[in-house]
Parts: sequence; C-alpha cells; structure tokens
Amino acid sequence: MTFMKRIISALVSFLMLFSASAPHTFGLPQKVSENKLDMSKFVLTWQDEFDGNELDREFWSYEWWVTERKGGYWHEDMVSVEDGNLVIRAEYKDEPLENYYYDKWHDQIDFKPYKPGYYTGQVVTRDKFEQCYGYFECRCILPAGYGLWSAFWMMNEGVFNVDGSGEDGTEVDVFESMYYKDHWWGAGDAVVTGIHYDGYDSATHKGDSIGKFYIENDPYSEYNTYGVEWNPDEYIFYINGKESGRLSTGGVSDNPEYLLLSIEVAGHDGIADADRHGTGKITKTPAENWPVEFKVDYVRVYQYKNMIPELGEIILKDN
Repeated sequence: MTFMKRIISALVSFLMLFSASAPHTFGLPQKVSENKLDMSKFVLTWQDEFDGNELDREFWSYEWWVTERKGGYWHEDMVSVEDGNLVIRAEYKDEPLENYYYDKWHDQIDFKPYKPGYYTGQVVTRDKFEQCYGYFECRCILPAGYGLWSAFWMMNEGVFNVDGSGEDGTEVDVFESMYYKDHWWGAGDAVVTGIHYDGYDSATHKGDSIGKFYIENDPYSEYNTYGVEWNPDEYIFYINGKESGRLSTGGVSDNPEYLLLSIEVAGHDGIADADRHGTGKITKTPAENWPVEFKVDYVRVYQYKNMIPELGEIILKDN
C-alpha cells in the first residue's frame, strides 16, 4: 500500500466514526459494511461459467452496439473464452478490424466505420435473457490500465424514456472500474456503483451513485465478486458478499433487464483523449499489462424463491 493510500485509508476510517456516508460526501473511497448477503432466499435461474472454448451465442450477443464507442471501438474479435473465463481485451490497432455487421448496420444514421485506434469489446444478453428482480453477480479480475474501465451492468429500453421516473427502466451499474492505481486521491483499487435513467441527454438525464468502494483483494490480479440485489423497493449492492450501499432514486425499475459486460475507453469520436471520472488518460504503460484483459469467471442470476411462480421458464446451462 502506498503512503498516499495509507493516509486516505486513515482519513476514511476517521470520517466513518461520524457517519458511514461521510467518505462519499467528500468523494473518497469507502469500505464495505459487515452486512452479508443472505443467499437462502434465492434460487439460481441463469448462469454462464464460461467453461467452453467460445462464447455461447444462445446466451450472449455482440450486436447491442457496434463500431465506435466513446474513445475506442467495440469489436467481437476482442472477446474470447479461455481457461474457464470470458476474456475481453483492450488493444491499440494500427489497422481497422473487419466489420462483420456492415450489411446490417451501414445504412443506420449513427453508423460509423472502424478506424485505427483502441479496440475492446462487450457482450450482452439482450433478446437472449432478461429478468426482473433477484440477485445478479459476476466474479472477475479487472483490467489493469489507465484511460479505460470495465463494467458489469444492466439495461432495458425503458432507460431511454424521459418521464421523470426510473420505474420503467434504469441502467444499473453493478460496478465500473474507473480507478486503476489512482493513488493521488486514494481511489486506486476501488470501483464505483450507480444508476441512470431518463435517457442520456444532459438536459434530461438523471442518476445517483453510492460512490467509490475499496476492494480488499487486489482487483487487478485476484478474483472478486460484484453483485446487486434488486427488489421492488431498492437496489442493494455487494462486493464479495458484503453490502456496499443502497439506491432507490427515481423509483426502482419494474421491467426485466438484460446483462452487459464490457470495457470502454475514455474519449470521444473514437479518439482516446480523455480522463473520465478518474480513469486518467490512456497509456500503454506498464507495457507488460498490454493487451489489457477483463477476465470474468462466471455470471450468475438468482430469483427470490417466493417469486418463482411468476418467473416462467428457468434457464440453466448444462455445464
């Protein structure tokens, strides 16, 4: 632990003597509570353990978004399944990768061709699997790089409705890894969690966050779990089975949502030139980290046992 992180950790502990939310008030990383997740009320409804040698296309798709994404490009060639993990890579490409969806997407108004730049990827269960309420968890190792972040998140199309409410759809960011080694503010080894609704236009968008949270185990070399318990009253977030915070701002989504795993690059128009919420600007150092990798051991979804009669078909993968 660096000297600066020791100072920040001591300050966080001091502030928590007065209020558990005090570090968040000052924009500092917090420590998870001792409140443990009660799994006895859930039953497993969907899972992918990534035990094969390729992505299961019955479970996941690449087509939620293609080509340019913020400061880079999403491309399915940056996604693989290896050694029991989903692996999403980030790498600079001097030559554009092939667009497999040109015939389907080229006449769309927002279509943008691939160019040289930073490439990474995403997978999504849209039109494959979605669920309303329950517990959603992934176990993963975060990508060790500046200027980018990985995420485990949930969406539905109601997020884009501008009606003053998140009840018809909310983007739920179970975690975003914005703070690779951001030791100056003491946020290194931390993730951030939040929600978004009412679209993404600056004039209408609304959201909230529980703030930044330290990961006790090195999140860039060790597996940790990140999850959210979603019920009609609130979202309860967990890191390694311990509660990190709760949100219900705007009203809780009551529509099924699909799952996403991704890496995004800070920047605009496919150019990685920004520091986004603590990512720093992208750099290829340390060189031994590149290509940067986001490794996901599993994704598991559970439903409340008392809601199973309303659930319909239970989808379990035969591993």
